[in-house]
Amino acid sequence: MKYKRILLKLSGEALMGKNDFGISLEAINSYAEEIIEIHKMGIQIGIVVGGGNFYRGAQAKTIGITKVSGDKMGMLATVMNALALCDVIEKLGVEVRVQTATVMPQLVEMFSKEKAIKYLEKHRIVIFAAGTGNPYFTTDSAAALRAIEIEADILLKATNVDGVFDSDPRKNPNAKLFDTVTYSDCITKKLNVMDLTAFTLCEENNIQIAVLNLHQKGNLLKFLKGEKIGTIVRN
Repeated sequence: MKYKRILLKLSGEALMGKNDFGISLEAINSYAEEIIEIHKMGIQIGIVVGGGNFYRGAQAKTIGITKVSGDKMGMLATVMNALALCDVIEKLGVEVRVQTATVMPQLVEMFSKEKAIKYLEKHRIVIFAAGTGNPYFTTDSAAALRAIEIEADILLKATNVDGVFDSDPRKNPNAKLFDTVTYSDCITKKLNVMDLTAFTLCEENNIQIAVLNLHQKGNLLKFLKGEKIGTIVRN
Protein backbone atom coordinates (compact mmCIF):
# COMPACT_ATOMS: atom_id res chain seq x y z
CA MET A 1 0.00 0.00 0.00
CA LYS A 2 1.48 3.36 -1.06
CA TYR A 3 -0.10 5.33 1.79
CA LYS A 4 -0.26 3.92 5.31
CA ARG A 5 -1.71 7.01 6.98
CA ILE A 6 -3.72 9.84 5.42
CA LEU A 7 -5.25 13.14 6.50
CA LEU A 8 -8.52 13.94 4.74
CA LYS A 9 -9.71 17.55 4.66
CA LEU A 10 -13.48 17.53 4.28
CA SER A 11 -15.30 20.84 3.92
CA GLY A 12 -18.47 21.66 5.79
CA GLU A 13 -20.11 22.47 2.46
CA ALA A 14 -19.50 18.88 1.34
CA LEU A 15 -21.74 17.68 4.17
CA MET A 16 -24.56 19.96 2.96
CA GLY A 17 -25.04 17.91 -0.20
CA LYS A 18 -27.78 19.59 -2.19
CA ASN A 19 -29.11 21.45 0.84
CA ASP A 20 -28.61 25.17 1.42
CA PHE A 21 -27.65 24.75 5.08
CA GLY A 22 -26.77 22.15 7.67
CA ILE A 23 -26.14 18.47 7.07
CA SER A 24 -27.57 16.28 4.33
CA LEU A 25 -28.22 12.73 5.51
CA GLU A 26 -27.51 11.44 2.01
CA ALA A 27 -24.19 13.32 1.75
CA ILE A 28 -22.83 12.44 5.18
CA ASN A 29 -23.73 8.76 4.73
CA SER A 30 -22.08 8.70 1.32
CA TYR A 31 -18.81 10.12 2.71
CA ALA A 32 -18.97 7.83 5.74
CA GLU A 33 -19.37 4.75 3.53
CA GLU A 34 -16.39 5.75 1.38
CA ILE A 35 -14.26 6.46 4.46
CA ILE A 36 -15.10 3.01 5.83
CA GLU A 37 -14.10 1.37 2.53
CA ILE A 38 -10.70 3.03 2.86
CA HIS A 39 -10.52 1.92 6.49
CA LYS A 40 -11.09 -1.67 5.36
CA MET A 41 -8.01 -1.38 3.15
CA GLY A 42 -5.93 -1.00 6.31
CA ILE A 43 -5.22 2.70 5.82
CA GLN A 44 -5.08 4.85 8.96
CA ILE A 45 -7.40 7.85 8.62
CA GLY A 46 -7.36 11.27 10.22
CA ILE A 47 -10.04 13.77 9.18
CA VAL A 48 -10.28 17.54 9.54
CA VAL A 49 -13.76 18.94 8.96
CA GLY A 50 -14.75 22.47 8.08
CA GLY A 51 -17.86 24.28 9.30
CA GLY A 52 -19.08 26.29 6.32
CA ASN A 53 -22.41 24.46 6.19
CA PHE A 54 -23.31 26.16 9.48
CA TYR A 55 -21.15 29.26 9.65
CA ARG A 56 -18.14 30.79 7.91
CA GLY A 57 -15.85 33.22 9.70
CA ALA A 58 -15.88 35.42 6.61
CA GLN A 59 -19.56 36.17 7.31
CA ALA A 60 -18.67 38.03 10.50
CA LYS A 61 -18.02 41.43 8.90
CA THR A 62 -21.30 41.43 6.97
CA ILE A 63 -23.35 40.98 10.14
CA GLY A 64 -21.33 43.24 12.40
CA ILE A 65 -19.43 40.57 14.36
CA THR A 66 -15.72 40.90 14.98
CA LYS A 67 -13.35 38.63 13.08
CA VAL A 68 -12.22 36.93 16.30
CA SER A 69 -15.77 36.12 17.40
CA GLY A 70 -16.71 34.99 13.92
CA ASP A 71 -13.77 32.61 13.76
CA LYS A 72 -14.69 31.18 17.17
CA MET A 73 -18.22 30.57 15.90
CA GLY A 74 -16.74 28.79 12.89
CA MET A 75 -14.72 26.54 15.22
CA LEU A 76 -17.91 25.52 17.01
CA ALA A 77 -19.51 24.71 13.66
CA THR A 78 -16.68 22.27 12.91
CA VAL A 79 -17.31 20.50 16.23
CA MET A 80 -20.95 19.93 15.28
CA ASN A 81 -19.85 18.41 11.97
CA ALA A 82 -17.23 16.24 13.66
CA LEU A 83 -19.75 14.84 16.13
CA ALA A 84 -22.24 14.14 13.34
CA LEU A 85 -19.67 12.39 11.15
CA CYS A 86 -18.42 10.40 14.14
CA ASP A 87 -21.92 9.21 14.94
CA VAL A 88 -22.67 8.14 11.36
CA ILE A 89 -19.38 6.24 10.98
CA GLU A 90 -19.77 4.48 14.32
CA LYS A 91 -23.30 3.37 13.40
CA LEU A 92 -21.68 1.66 10.41
CA GLY A 93 -19.44 -0.31 12.74
CA VAL A 94 -16.09 1.53 12.93
CA GLU A 95 -14.63 3.09 16.08
CA VAL A 96 -14.02 6.83 15.92
CA ARG A 97 -12.41 9.37 18.23
CA VAL A 98 -13.04 13.11 18.04
CA GLN A 99 -10.36 15.50 19.25
CA THR A 100 -10.79 19.23 19.44
CA ALA A 101 -8.29 22.09 19.48
CA THR A 102 -10.21 23.75 22.35
CA VAL A 103 -11.15 22.51 25.82
CA MET A 104 -14.62 20.90 25.76
CA PRO A 105 -14.40 18.05 28.30
CA GLN A 106 -18.14 17.40 28.38
CA LEU A 107 -18.23 16.91 24.61
CA VAL A 108 -14.91 15.68 23.22
CA GLU A 109 -11.32 15.21 24.29
CA MET A 110 -8.56 17.76 23.73
CA PHE A 111 -6.16 17.20 20.86
CA SER A 112 -3.08 15.18 21.74
CA LYS A 113 -0.60 14.12 19.09
CA GLU A 114 0.44 11.09 21.11
CA LYS A 115 -3.13 9.90 21.72
CA ALA A 116 -4.13 10.58 18.11
CA ILE A 117 -1.29 8.43 16.78
CA LYS A 118 -2.11 5.64 19.26
CA TYR A 119 -5.74 5.69 18.11
CA LEU A 120 -4.66 5.52 14.49
CA GLU A 121 -2.32 2.63 15.22
CA LYS A 122 -5.25 0.83 16.87
CA HIS A 123 -7.10 1.34 13.58
CA ARG A 124 -9.55 3.90 14.89
CA ILE A 125 -10.53 6.87 12.75
CA VAL A 126 -9.68 10.22 14.34
CA ILE A 127 -11.64 13.38 13.53
CA PHE A 128 -10.01 16.71 14.39
CA ALA A 129 -12.34 19.62 15.12
CA ALA A 130 -12.20 23.33 16.05
CA GLY A 131 -9.50 24.16 13.51
CA THR A 132 -6.22 25.15 15.13
CA GLY A 133 -8.06 26.56 18.15
CA ASN A 134 -7.06 30.09 17.15
CA PRO A 135 -8.78 32.84 15.16
CA TYR A 136 -7.27 33.97 11.83
CA PHE A 137 -6.44 30.39 10.82
CA THR A 138 -8.57 28.38 8.40
CA THR A 139 -9.44 24.70 8.61
CA ASP A 140 -7.09 24.24 5.64
CA SER A 141 -4.30 25.40 7.95
CA ALA A 142 -5.59 23.02 10.62
CA ALA A 143 -5.50 20.16 8.10
CA ALA A 144 -1.90 20.94 7.18
CA LEU A 145 -0.91 21.19 10.84
CA ARG A 146 -2.61 17.92 11.83
CA ALA A 147 -1.15 16.12 8.80
CA ILE A 148 2.32 17.11 9.97
CA GLU A 149 1.62 16.24 13.61
CA ILE A 150 0.22 12.77 12.96
CA GLU A 151 2.98 12.15 10.39
CA ALA A 152 0.53 11.50 7.55
CA ASP A 153 1.88 10.27 4.23
CA ILE A 154 -0.37 12.63 2.30
CA LEU A 155 -3.03 15.30 2.77
CA LEU A 156 -6.16 14.72 0.70
CA LYS A 157 -7.99 17.94 -0.07
CA ALA A 158 -11.62 17.34 -1.03
CA THR A 159 -12.98 19.91 -3.49
CA ASN A 160 -15.83 20.39 -5.95
CA VAL A 161 -13.53 20.40 -9.00
CA ASP A 162 -11.39 17.64 -10.52
CA GLY A 163 -8.03 18.95 -9.25
CA VAL A 164 -5.74 21.92 -9.84
CA PHE A 165 -6.26 23.80 -13.12
CA ASP A 166 -4.31 26.59 -14.81
CA SER A 167 -7.47 28.73 -14.58
CA ASP A 168 -10.93 28.47 -13.06
CA PRO A 169 -12.66 25.53 -14.84
CA ARG A 170 -16.05 26.93 -13.86
CA LYS A 171 -15.31 30.04 -15.92
CA ASN A 172 -12.98 28.64 -18.58
CA PRO A 173 -14.10 25.42 -20.32
CA ASN A 174 -10.60 25.09 -21.81
CA ALA A 175 -8.84 25.16 -18.45
CA LYS A 176 -5.98 22.66 -18.24
CA LEU A 177 -5.94 20.08 -15.42
CA PHE A 178 -2.51 19.35 -13.93
CA ASP A 179 -1.60 15.75 -13.02
CA THR A 180 1.20 17.04 -10.79
CA VAL A 181 2.34 20.52 -9.91
CA THR A 182 5.06 21.89 -7.64
CA TYR A 183 4.55 24.21 -4.71
CA SER A 184 6.66 26.87 -6.42
CA ASP A 185 4.53 26.64 -9.58
CA CYS A 186 1.38 27.07 -7.51
CA ILE A 187 2.80 30.23 -5.96
CA THR A 188 4.17 31.79 -9.17
CA LYS A 189 1.05 30.92 -11.20
CA LYS A 190 -1.26 31.90 -8.33
CA LEU A 191 -3.08 28.57 -8.38
CA ASN A 192 -5.55 28.46 -5.51
CA VAL A 193 -4.92 25.12 -3.82
CA MET A 194 -5.16 26.03 -0.15
CA ASP A 195 -4.61 29.23 1.81
CA LEU A 196 -1.00 30.41 1.98
CA THR A 197 -0.41 29.37 5.60
CA ALA A 198 -1.56 25.80 4.94
CA PHE A 199 0.38 25.71 1.71
CA THR A 200 3.60 26.92 3.34
CA LEU A 201 3.29 24.37 6.16
CA CYS A 202 2.98 21.54 3.65
CA GLU A 203 5.83 22.84 1.51
CA GLU A 204 8.24 23.29 4.43
CA ASN A 205 7.43 19.87 5.89
CA ASN A 206 7.35 18.04 2.56
CA ILE A 207 3.72 16.93 2.87
CA GLN A 208 2.21 16.08 -0.51
CA ILE A 209 -1.31 17.34 -1.22
CA ALA A 210 -3.75 15.44 -3.42
CA VAL A 211 -6.58 17.64 -4.70
CA LEU A 212 -9.62 15.51 -5.56
CA ASN A 213 -13.25 15.96 -6.53
CA LEU A 214 -15.14 14.18 -3.78
CA HIS A 215 -18.51 15.05 -5.26
CA GLN A 216 -17.85 12.08 -7.54
CA LYS A 217 -18.35 9.09 -5.29
CA GLY A 218 -15.50 6.61 -5.36
CA ASN A 219 -12.77 9.09 -6.33
CA LEU A 220 -11.01 8.87 -2.99
CA LEU A 221 -11.01 5.08 -3.08
CA LYS A 222 -9.78 5.04 -6.69
CA PHE A 223 -6.94 7.43 -5.89
CA LEU A 224 -5.76 5.36 -2.93
CA LYS A 225 -5.84 2.25 -5.10
CA GLY A 226 -3.42 3.91 -7.49
CA GLU A 227 -5.64 5.36 -10.23
CA LYS A 228 -4.57 8.70 -11.71
CA ILE A 229 -7.23 11.05 -10.36
CA GLY A 230 -6.95 14.69 -9.36
CA THR A 231 -3.70 16.58 -8.91
CA ILE A 232 -0.66 15.92 -6.72
CA VAL A 233 1.09 19.01 -5.30
CA ARG A 234 4.66 18.37 -4.14
CA ASN A 235 8.15 19.83 -3.86
